[in-house]
Parts: sequence; structure tokens; C-alpha cells
Amino acid sequence: MLLMDPMILSVLYVWCQLNRDVIVQFWFGTQFKAMYLPWVLVGFNMIIRGAGMSELIGIVVGHLYFFLMFKYPQDFGGRQFLKTPQILYKYFPNRRGGVSGFGMAPSSRRRQDDDQDRGGGGGRHPWGAGNALGGN
Repeated sequence: MLLMDPMILSVLYVWCQLNRDVIVQFWFGTQFKAMYLPWVLVGFNMIIRGAGMSELIGIVVGHLYFFLMFKYPQDFGGRQFLKTPQILYKYFPNRRGGVSGFGMAPSSRRRQDDDQDRGGGGGRHPWGAGNALGGN
């Protein structure tokens, strides 16, 4: 039970970084972006329990993992220091129904060729330009 809080906070931190703009709810309906959730939990634990050092260690470990696995290789073009063991790919494949697996950032939900294949309306449906009602 000693390392349970840091482990949970490190996994939560990685999820929050991958889903930065998702709105999450905390107690009493308080809503904020997911990127602030680990810090809210640290503050909450400092108020309730008077301690928050283990949660801060979890955030540091989560940040280190997120930086080495996603940020440094993708944004800065550096080498990938952490690699997922191949045995995990056997039991947990990367793709199943559009959900990312281990060690992969979530892909964009919108296809690049959506706008090019659609005609007329420019929205989600391939409707034509249409005609005005009540005209001659």
C-alpha cells in the first residue's frame, strides 16, 4: 500500500497529458480540464491529509515517463529511450476498434480525406448545395 498513491498518480498524469482538453468533474460538480486533475488531487490530499509528497513523486514519475515516451521522441525528434516489451504486444495489441494500445499516443478521430470526399455542403454529410424554398 506504500506505493499505491504514487503509482495511481503517475498513470493518471499520463492519461491527463494525453487527454489535456477533456473536461473532468471533481467533487460537487467542479469542472476543469483533465490536465489540472493531478494537481487538484495533490492539493486536495494536502488539505485533507496534510501530506502530499507521495502524490508529487507520482506526478514526477508520470511526467518523466510521458516526456521520454511521447514528448521527446515526437516533438523534439529525439531517440526513444523507453520501449514497450514485445510480450505485451502479444497479449495487448496496439489497435482494437480505434483505441490506442501501450506506448502510442491516441490518433486523430477525424480522417484527413473527410473534407475532400464530401461534396457540396462542406459538413459531415454529402448533401448538395440545395435550393432556396419559396423562390421562383
